[in-house]
Amino acid sequence: MSLKIEKKNEGTKDTVMLSGRLDTTTAPELDVFAEKELADTQELVLDFADLEYISSAGLRVLLKLQKVMNKKGSMKLIHVGEVVKEVFEITGFTDILTIE
Repeated sequence: MSLKIEKKNEGTKDTVMLSGRLDTTTAPELDVFAEKELADTQELVLDFADLEYISSAGLRVLLKLQKVMNKKGSMKLIHVGEVVKEVFEITGFTDILTIE
């Protein structure tokens, strides 16, 4: 299964909807997407409603995104499912990321 990335822009705020799996295969796609599409973003919202799985590679991309957004604005995650939330809790990412 692959990763689907969709972006909704509202001025300096971008909402990025992720569907599928964020793993070793698909994490680079999000990384490239972020560098190209989110250069001017000041408020980043990641919608994980349809994200089924995240691996350590996916976590690394999120960490990188968080570091970038810390410098220029804010980042939050919404609609995080149980499976993904559990990964965040086990890895301590709940302390690093803003999850609503």
